[in-house]
Amino acid sequence: MKQFFSLLLVLPCVLFSQEAPKPKTQSEKNPDKFKQMYDLLATPNMYRTASGAPGPEYYQQKADYKIDIELDDKNTKLYGQETVTYTNNAKESLDYMWMQLDQNQQSRKSLSPLVESNVTDPAASPKGFSRKYLEEDFDGGLNIEYVKDASGKPMKYTINQTMMRIELDKPLKYNEKISFSIKWWYNINNYRLDGGRSGYEHFDKDGNNLYVIAQFYPRMAVYNDVEGWQNQQFWGSGEFALPFGDFEVNITVPADHILEATGDLLNRSEVFTKAQLERYQLAEKTFDKPVVVVTQAEAEAAEKGFSDKKKTWKFKATNVRDFGISTSRKFMYDAMAVKLETRNTMAISLYPKEGNPLWGEYSTRAVAHTLKSYSSHTFDYPYPKAISINAEDQGMEYPMICWNFGRPGPDGVTPERTRTGMISVIVHEVGHNFFPMIVNSDERQWTWMDEGLNSFMEYMALMEWDPNFPADRGPAKNIVPYMSGDQKGLEPIMSNSESIRQFGNNAYGKPAAALNILRETVMGRELFDYAFKTYANRWKFKHPTPEDFFRTMEDASAFDLDWYWRGWFYTTDTNDIGIKEVKKYFVSNEPSKETEEFLKTRRRRNRIEGPMVFMIADGSESYKPALNKPFEIKDSKALDEYINQTFSKEEQAKLKSPKYFYQVTFEKPGELVMPILVELTFEDGTTENHHFPAQIWRMNDKIANRTFATSKAVTKIVVDSKLETADVDVSNNTWPKQEVKSKFD
Repeated sequence: MKQFFSLLLVLPCVLFSQEAPKPKTQSEKNPDKFKQMYDLLATPNMYRTASGAPGPEYYQQKADYKIDIELDDKNTKLYGQETVTYTNNAKESLDYMWMQLDQNQQSRKSLSPLVESNVTDPAASPKGFSRKYLEEDFDGGLNIEYVKDASGKPMKYTINQTMMRIELDKPLKYNEKISFSIKWWYNINNYRLDGGRSGYEHFDKDGNNLYVIAQFYPRMAVYNDVEGWQNQQFWGSGEFALPFGDFEVNITVPADHILEATGDLLNRSEVFTKAQLERYQLAEKTFDKPVVVVTQAEAEAAEKGFSDKKKTWKFKATNVRDFGISTSRKFMYDAMAVKLETRNTMAISLYPKEGNPLWGEYSTRAVAHTLKSYSSHTFDYPYPKAISINAEDQGMEYPMICWNFGRPGPDGVTPERTRTGMISVIVHEVGHNFFPMIVNSDERQWTWMDEGLNSFMEYMALMEWDPNFPADRGPAKNIVPYMSGDQKGLEPIMSNSESIRQFGNNAYGKPAAALNILRETVMGRELFDYAFKTYANRWKFKHPTPEDFFRTMEDASAFDLDWYWRGWFYTTDTNDIGIKEVKKYFVSNEPSKETEEFLKTRRRRNRIEGPMVFMIADGSESYKPALNKPFEIKDSKALDEYINQTFSKEEQAKLKSPKYFYQVTFEKPGELVMPILVELTFEDGTTENHHFPAQIWRMNDKIANRTFATSKAVTKIVVDSKLETADVDVSNNTWPKQEVKSKFD
């Protein structure tokens, strides 16, 4: 009977004329939305397999650092010396090495300001006018004093803006190591005046500085199987690509500073007071709330001292790609332990009194929540700690440490928008420990692999924090204004980081929405979560490419997603699916005039013989109002006879009993192929949902038909009633057609 009723329900689609697919021409845009992406993806090889996993010949380089730096707080300068040990794991030899000097973007000779268009402002503040036209630009570039080999002999080097080439006396062969040392210094930038992802914030009231220090040392560039040396310049948008290694870092600062950094602190008993050490040890055993390690009273006393003495903090970090530091005499410090499935770690926050009471209440709890949420979707956080630093106007990440904005008003009251914004940025920046600090994609080339994946993970973490959290990025409906905008101002997600005009929407918002739709609407959580976790574990502590992500998601799920990657990531196409027409059908003993000729043709071609079940369209020539009533088996003599001859009374009782038939014609003005989500509302107010995969468009990219056989009369049909697919125009989504106030409602 199931086969019989399948034929019955499809019958209207066969017997009655529809809008036929238009012939495709060579000029038609993207004629086959479901073709495989062999034309777009890199060819699999022994380094990166067709499954998306690292291949048997996969390799990556290793860069180990021993660094000594000293902070001159009075003159805001940083002095450093490092020894780098670089291991060549590539089977080819290297004639030279490239290092990143990202701090050179702050140099007066930097070309970064010159590649940006600017205009003459009709009005400006005296301070703004002076800084733009009268004052000399800040000079914060790296000053390299020397580069020497292990024997102390000077090495030849060439600086090209933010990149430095070190020439070798002889090629560095496979499996060989080389050690060399560099000495440098630079003026630290006030990031609130001069910009930058690190620097210092000055507090006029007490004369103190709060430092967030990163990109502070010459760093090895990545050399890999994809493009050799990744030596693209740092223009400001595309962030960093770095190899993994081990770090030993000694940091000398004023003795009254409180400091945190990447890695394990080796001399805590030397830099903490006895009371602070005891509080930290208590925090290591406390899992339910933060323990204050450095109190507000201690921080307020320190910020008045301006000690002339020095103190050295010693850190060691294993298998990290970078190193970050934050220090100030203004810092309070709290911490708590976090229990993960296989290990424990620490959540830590440092903040000035200006951050309280907001930070004391939320920051460390948000850090702990992020580690738990991200670990559950990927792998247990492998590092000993994660630190959140309160630095106004910042949101930046490094291994184990990040800086985040958000402070109460002068009256101590925190606007709700500030509170939720602060929690969002903490979750986001702490989450970057997973992407790209561990799953180490190339941010200089593909911002979305870092920011997009992390924004998606952030959205899931925020929903787990509070299902009603006002998340900006992730929900499909939130990306509609961007995707439906002027196409002249849009680029595909698969665009280089420096070529994106609407950076937040393109690199953060759209990929986050795309992945959320993929999880919730296209694949389902079970398939998506398994595949995503597979990707994270395949590529943790390695260098994945977009192809590795795309292929793994398909390989681990048995879900063909080429159509999805092609549309969402390689184009700026939009989704718009609507209802073009709805026809009601009634069962009859006699065919309508509209079907007689078709039946004659069908019988000649397919030799159909015997009695038929006839479906009459509402409004056809033979339609009779008397037929407008719920269907019963006896309304068709042929069907009634077939049922009685074929099934026993017990079997008949189990048959479906549809009473109403509706053929819905869906149209697709948009270019994307997406699933059709349909909600039927019945006369008694109940609803029923249907999900048709995107492949329903494979034979006709413009029109799709479905017949719904229901036990109750349908009063309303809505496409994408929950706004799950980023439909850019919902005015055509409802039958009977309703006036829509805004397509973004």
